[in-house]
Amino acid sequence: MSALSFGAVATGRWLRSTAVIRAAVFELVILTGHLFLYPTGILPERDRPGPGPGPSTDADADANTDPHNASHTGSYTETDASSGTARLRAVAAAHRPVLLLHGFVDNRSVFTLLRRSLRKHGWTHVQALNYSPLSCDIRTAAALLGRHVEQICEQTGQRQVDIVGHSLGGLIARYYVQRLGGDTRVRTVVTLGTPHSGTRAVPLLTPHPIVRQMRPGSDLMNELTEPAPGCRTHFVAFWSDLDQLMIPVETARIDHPDLVVHNVQVTGIGHLALPVHATVAAGIRQSLTGEELAVGAENAA
Repeated sequence: MSALSFGAVATGRWLRSTAVIRAAVFELVILTGHLFLYPTGILPERDRPGPGPGPSTDADADANTDPHNASHTGSYTETDASSGTARLRAVAAAHRPVLLLHGFVDNRSVFTLLRRSLRKHGWTHVQALNYSPLSCDIRTAAALLGRHVEQICEQTGQRQVDIVGHSLGGLIARYYVQRLGGDTRVRTVVTLGTPHSGTRAVPLLTPHPIVRQMRPGSDLMNELTEPAPGCRTHFVAFWSDLDQLMIPVETARIDHPDLVVHNVQVTGIGHLALPVHATVAAGIRQSLTGEELAVGAENAA
């Protein structure tokens, strides 16, 4: 190897090591913050009214105090308030309800920042679902998800929802859509660091039934490789080159010939950062509105 080649390799390794260290520090910061918020997400979320006629939402209140909605004379009238509320409801109608699913041994508090981001950008019905920490079967959790989706559709008057799932949450959503007929109710599934082909991480947890289902070659993983002709749901899978819980990291991609998929590679962040990183949040919003994803998106047949 020439001196030039050796120097290039050494530089590449140094940059890689620096990125790993930076990501590890960021993960530690996120973990600390998440442990602080975790108690706030233990209890199930209270039902919130959907968009449309009914009690005013926080967004409505914001609209009613927004100085940009005032008339040119500086006064604020009932007509202005009605107009602002109508605009907000029009925005709400353009966005389907979003259901957020957390990962293994986690709860809905992991989505605190993402929920705030979605609501800020016009989503008025965003709900985070806590599934039982005692769940021992992804199939059962997927069936419960299906019942919850039906409830949301009934409450909001919408025919379909979108789902964002972190880690195990994405796998539950995919099983519901691909194996239980959920593609009639779910337009888009966005997964964040989900082991679509199984992960070999944390071998000490293998005795847990759900962890065994997330291993490569498990019965559940084999089910997800079976044909899924006509599946109508669009999948967007975010995967990171530094995701320490996805072994190998490419397992967070979806590679299935019958599914419509965008695999989106994220660089320089770890597993816990995916639900809270601003760039990922922007990509999620693009995915949910059907916009073309930014650089890094990869089409998967």
